[in-house]
Amino acid sequence: MNLKNAYNAADIQSWLVSNLAELIGVETDEIDVNEHLENYGLDSAQAMILVSKLEKMLGFQPSPLLLWHYPNIAALSQRLAEDLPQDAVIQDTTNAVNTPPALDLNAEAVLDPTIRPDALPPVTITEPKHIFLTGGTGYLGAFIIKELLEQTNADIYCLVRAANPLEGKSKLEKNLQSYAIWDEKYKSRIVPVVGDLALPLLGMGAEQFQILAANIDTIYHSGALLNYVYPYAPLKAANVLGTQEVLRLASQIKLKPVHYVSSVAVFESPAYAGKVVKEQDDFNHWEGIFLGYSQTKWVAEKLVKIASDRGLPVTIHRPPLISGDSQTGICNTHDFINLMVKGCLQMGYFPDVEYMMDMSPVDYVSKAIVYLSMQPSSIGKAFHLQHPQPAPLSTLIKWVQSFGYPVKSIPYEQWQEELINNVSSVDNPLYTLRPFLLERWSDEQLTIPDLYLQSKRPHISCEETLKALEGSSISCPPITGELFMTYTAYLIQTGFLNVA
Repeated sequence: MNLKNAYNAADIQSWLVSNLAELIGVETDEIDVNEHLENYGLDSAQAMILVSKLEKMLGFQPSPLLLWHYPNIAALSQRLAEDLPQDAVIQDTTNAVNTPPALDLNAEAVLDPTIRPDALPPVTITEPKHIFLTGGTGYLGAFIIKELLEQTNADIYCLVRAANPLEGKSKLEKNLQSYAIWDEKYKSRIVPVVGDLALPLLGMGAEQFQILAANIDTIYHSGALLNYVYPYAPLKAANVLGTQEVLRLASQIKLKPVHYVSSVAVFESPAYAGKVVKEQDDFNHWEGIFLGYSQTKWVAEKLVKIASDRGLPVTIHRPPLISGDSQTGICNTHDFINLMVKGCLQMGYFPDVEYMMDMSPVDYVSKAIVYLSMQPSSIGKAFHLQHPQPAPLSTLIKWVQSFGYPVKSIPYEQWQEELINNVSSVDNPLYTLRPFLLERWSDEQLTIPDLYLQSKRPHISCEETLKALEGSSISCPPITGELFMTYTAYLIQTGFLNVA
């Protein structure tokens, strides 16, 4: 298809401005066509909504990777308006077979040899006065900020992409406000640090980087680019090289403990399928990890382990998928769990598959991370924040039915057919998730949901973590109908879900 026959760059640009503004809830005059789309807080799910709406407009589905190659509206509009060969843009995800390029993650796990924490004298930090945090404009990061403000007297220096510190502080405050955890009394203790996780020296000048390295006592690294569509390469700068820069910061001027938020995804290799994986077990197997995001988390944690071996004090925290606040129900409505539930409700069908819901509430995860990081005995250890009592998907479906939603459970193959044949509107989140749900990977040509069946996953043990939390009053809320009702009430209140 020749796009010039239908639309020019100005038409597409105007459409993108209008739809992006609607998507993130701002006025069109607040959209800068030369601004990086990530700076608008556009996550992978929202990006796919944008791509899916483009498909309706243009008559075919542009590859989501165009958002990486052309990351602002001006460049993307121009690219879409060019006369491209058909196979350069069209991506048929209905029966797509994904053969990722050969990638040796072991070869990627090389820490800059100039990062030498062992050249600095050891430290014992009991009451940090200055804490550096990444990921403060994210979901979990917001709750970690809240916990640090409540559990310490430290000022929290937050890395944030912004034009200036004032804008950066506003972004951080608005993020906490959006989850109803902002308290004005903490305003003076949040210090924006303008930078970028994906750039050398975290996007700072060498002098500023050195000043920060001299001032900071402790680091919490929870920042990452979360995208379930991108392959390893576009995620590497933020997730892998960004972690390396954090380790560099921790190893300059004076030693600073690093509390790293990793993921249970480091055990996604089929080598662990069906096996019990404990907190301190090695994670040497990477073959068969197909999601680019999971690949970056495997490599990044390897870098942290290398730094630990060189003398850096670290703790590693591996959460699963993270659900909403167990007390308020407030959650990230653009996360995979909520989009899947909403999409299945609209479709009228859930897949009958052997999935275990092992997501942990965000308040439990953030409280556990901060508490464990403050225990001297935690240094050098990893912790699993997996839900200790996961519930099967079938239980969720029964709860949904008990609330009056007319849904059925059908075989997975039939559910896929429904998705392909009957979900044709961008109003259903499943439509935007099709690249994730339908692309086929591995020698067995399985979809990503196939790869996450219980039989293909490890059993993540959190026994040591629960023992380390004993006496703290921190416990993971059980997955019950009451908790699900709390989440559902919030999602209905915000208009994300309709009343049954």
